[in-house]
Amino acid sequence: MDRLIYTAMSGAKHIMEKQATTSHNLANVSTTGFRAQLDSFRAIPVIGAQLPTRSFVVDATVGSDFRPGAIQQTGRDLDVAVQGQGWIAVQLEDGTEAYTRNGSLKLNENGLLQTQSGASVMGDGGPIAIPPDVNISVAKDGTVTSIAADYKPGAPIILGRIKLVNPPEESLVRGDDGLFRLKEGGEADADVNVALIGGALEGSNVNVVESMVDMIALARQFDMHMQLMKNVESNEAKAAQLLSLTG
Repeated sequence: MDRLIYTAMSGAKHIMEKQATTSHNLANVSTTGFRAQLDSFRAIPVIGAQLPTRSFVVDATVGSDFRPGAIQQTGRDLDVAVQGQGWIAVQLEDGTEAYTRNGSLKLNENGLLQTQSGASVMGDGGPIAIPPDVNISVAKDGTVTSIAADYKPGAPIILGRIKLVNPPEESLVRGDDGLFRLKEGGEADADVNVALIGGALEGSNVNVVESMVDMIALARQFDMHMQLMKNVESNEAKAAQLLSLTG
């Protein structure tokens, strides 16, 4: 009975944590470029001289689901979607580099090309600056060009090329801000094979139906663990009664 308490108690605790992960995924079903978080359960023994047969259930986060989301055409010049595998490199306020699939870009008050969250899009030599009063276009290879927006447009001017990377998926870790970074730190090398789709955005890869089914299954599993703990309590009470009769 004692061993069952360890398993039921820790199992219920981590089922609640997995429910939180599933809820987080569902909350981001409409977030551009979002990658669903994955979890798995495993059992580990309790270390101790008097506890050789006890074990805990642990929710081990596997990582992220890197399957691509659906591409949605927007027609907006500063919207880009990564085609297939790859990432857009951005620079954070502390100067470090991170990676995103959210290609909804904007210009800040200084003319820097940024994500909607304010991270600067990295180019070949740093952040990409856009002059005023121009029309912007982004090519398949990430090249950003401008054409004067006045009545007499001139030749296109290349302003830079967005840094596109494709590090191994197992080397990436998700940060609290939703951006990905290299586990070992540092910066990934640019990959010329990564391509963009202009005037489009990539949707979240969260499967709503699958996530809802998971939520229902997790709720039933939690109820089962609670029932196991009630059974343990009942068995211990009956055992105590038997011991009192034989004492």
